[in-house]
Amino acid sequence: MSYLKLPREKLNSKGNDDLQGQVTGLHRTREETNPELSSEFQILKEKLNEHSKHQEQSATKLSQLESENLTLRDENQALNAESNKKR
Repeated sequence: MSYLKLPREKLNSKGNDDLQGQVTGLHRTREETNPELSSEFQILKEKLNEHSKHQEQSATKLSQLESENLTLRDENQALNAESNKKR
């Protein structure tokens, strides 16, 4: 019963430490019992990172192309306006 007399912070801290230990133990057990899943998870994680990098590069390229498109559109409009004045 002395456990109940501990201050609330210590109870919470001890409870959190216990839970963290249990979670860590479960992760360890899962990795030991399912090495194939752990390996597959790592492979998928790496693929996701590669896709994320590719997506960032694509977004950057898209932004550059959109900017270039706006510049070309403005130049085209200026040329059209100049051509229309000559008519």
